[in-house]
Amino acid sequence: MSRHQRQRRSRRASHPLKRVLALGAVAVLVALVGGGIAAAGWVISTADSAPNLSALAPRVQGQLSEVFASDGTLLGYLSSDVLRKALTANQEPTLLRNATVAIEDRRFFHHGAVDYQGILRAAVADVFGSGGGVQGASTLTMQLVKNVYLPLSLVDARSFKYKIVEIKLADELYARHSKRWILTQYLNDVPYGTVGGQSAYGVAAASQMFFDKPVTRLDLAQIALLAGLPQAPTSYNPFLNPTFARERRSEVLAAMVRSHYITPAQANVANVSSLQVHANNAYDTVRQPYVFAYIRQQLINRLGVKTVDEGGLRVYTSLNLQDQQYAQAALAANEGQPGDPDAVVVSVDPSTGDIVAMAQNTTYGLKAPHTMLNFATQALRQTGSAFKAFSLMALIHDYQGNPNTTYYVSKKLNPGWLPADPTWSVATAERTYAGTIDVTQATTVSDNTVYAQLGVDLGLPKVLSMAYAMGITTPQKPYYPAIIGGLNPGVTPLQMADAYATIANGGSHYRATIITGVRLPSGRFENLQDTSPTRVFSPAEAYAGTQALETVLTPSGTGYGAYYGCPAAGKTGTTNNYTDAWFVGYTPQLSTAVWVGYTDEGQYMEDVNGLGPGYGGTLAAPIWKDFMEKATAGNCSAFPVPAQPFVGKPFKGAHSVSAAPVITTPFTPATASGTGATTGTGTTTGTATGTGTGTGTGTNAQATTVGATTTPVQTAPVTAPTTPAPGAGTGPGGGGTPPGQTATNPTTGGSGIG
Repeated sequence: MSRHQRQRRSRRASHPLKRVLALGAVAVLVALVGGGIAAAGWVISTADSAPNLSALAPRVQGQLSEVFASDGTLLGYLSSDVLRKALTANQEPTLLRNATVAIEDRRFFHHGAVDYQGILRAAVADVFGSGGGVQGASTLTMQLVKNVYLPLSLVDARSFKYKIVEIKLADELYARHSKRWILTQYLNDVPYGTVGGQSAYGVAAASQMFFDKPVTRLDLAQIALLAGLPQAPTSYNPFLNPTFARERRSEVLAAMVRSHYITPAQANVANVSSLQVHANNAYDTVRQPYVFAYIRQQLINRLGVKTVDEGGLRVYTSLNLQDQQYAQAALAANEGQPGDPDAVVVSVDPSTGDIVAMAQNTTYGLKAPHTMLNFATQALRQTGSAFKAFSLMALIHDYQGNPNTTYYVSKKLNPGWLPADPTWSVATAERTYAGTIDVTQATTVSDNTVYAQLGVDLGLPKVLSMAYAMGITTPQKPYYPAIIGGLNPGVTPLQMADAYATIANGGSHYRATIITGVRLPSGRFENLQDTSPTRVFSPAEAYAGTQALETVLTPSGTGYGAYYGCPAAGKTGTTNNYTDAWFVGYTPQLSTAVWVGYTDEGQYMEDVNGLGPGYGGTLAAPIWKDFMEKATAGNCSAFPVPAQPFVGKPFKGAHSVSAAPVITTPFTPATASGTGATTGTGTTTGTATGTGTGTGTGTNAQATTVGATTTPVQTAPVTAPTTPAPGAGTGPGGGGTPPGQTATNPTTGGSGIG
């Protein structure tokens, strides 16, 4: 049998006798005060009716939760009104343990759970002294019971019944644990005072609160000051009452000398030193306040408010401090001047759903120009054309539609064009229209009219369902304008980055998370990453969508401002009256959303920094470029080509049109002889979905016609005098037009030289 086991058996064996002696001492006290043997019987009866320790759940004061970045760097602590960080016995300085015993319970190592001499001494003091309640005599074990186990109703009452129950529970606690354990728990749970509305429980938090340093670095004077606080934390608070604090420190030093823990000389040196207090905000200042607010809410959602409030968590996040720095720099470089719109960057790793960056250009605070609104996770805004990606993927996945062979007519859609929503009209941002174009080209130039017709043909429920499957979590009202980003109530930048990541990783959706795991106080590890992604569409379908979205970053695309020389895909977004500007894009490594706008949705971005109206391509795309260029660290890997290519077909809808590939037909040059100027005329007629005619002077070298069939017709009448002279020229014919329309495109050929 080990020494520890023998000690515990000894304590268990002596337990009934000690309880009788302890309760007897209280009975004497009550008898003296109450005047009768009946009072002693009441004491015994009260003890018998008191709850057992095993039936009481300890009151957890809570403790600080530490938050770490992806590289293990401590970001800070989750804020709380209660500051507590539990230490192990080996982490508590011996000098601090000795100081606490000397001033709080000098005979701690010589008595059991209860100091009988102290109780009798208190009884005499209560009877012959000033009265007013039970005096002193609480051991460290009894104080631990009061702080952690005793029902609050009894603690507040401070009655004889309270003292009886306290003794009974202390005796039970002492029978179960060692002196070292009891002292360690006491030092971790006792309140040391309140500063700035935050209360420090335990020596670790108190050391940081009063001295701005770990408890292991305290000197004798600082240790003595801390040890004296628990008896009256407010009265001895060195920030509030420095004189009383100094007097209390002197009392502790004297008690340590009497207990032979220090010498009188050491006490004298400590007595003459200053209080050395130093206010700090180590526990309420964090490096990323917006991120911390989001982390706390996510912890509550996943683990429950009770677990979070109790604290003691080691929270591991996916936040990449280098990427976070790049995001802040990109925001500062583009929207960092006073009066600039609010802006946010949020970036997700497509392969895991991990959030690697979440930054905005506003300062965390309650008053303007500060805000506590986390735009990345809380701002529900309309997306404009950035929402078109969901129609694109619905076309490809739900209908196997090929965006390269699916055609619509780009044209102004006046009210009444859609009977289901007769007041809805649609125009392009530039108020220019390209005629018959395919969906890929409509993606490149962000043609609202084409996508409005496409979305209606696909079905609004299909478009919204695709958005939800890809990562949009805020339910949208089923209004037709949602097809081109006229959302109600809107979505957050994080949702958009998460949704586009589904295309980036080849069609699987990982739920976006910033918390990768949590180590609980019990030691159990909770993995909070999404390890079971949902397959939304195939890699081939994702690649087809990427090919269309890559064209947005080409010189003819609306997002060319985001291009930084590496393979990337994405979509711009601009809302009515320029209230929101977006660029959401991705590479194989990162999916990133950038939003720019004012907190007040009624404030228009009519001209920002001389860039003109607030288009996504001019405001959001440059921020995206600056961030991604640094965050991808020169990784220019291309999107992986799927083993099985996507084989789509033209999608046929109520508003789509048929169109054939461009055919180029060669012509035989016509020649003439004569003297002087020579002219030739050429006429080309193309028949397909319409009729196109063209006229020119000279000789037609070739004719290009959009249509199913091109029939070349050549005529070159020439007036030729006696001297031979060649005549040369070109005259391309006009393009085909939709059914029922005729387009005449005159062209001028070259001039003849004779």
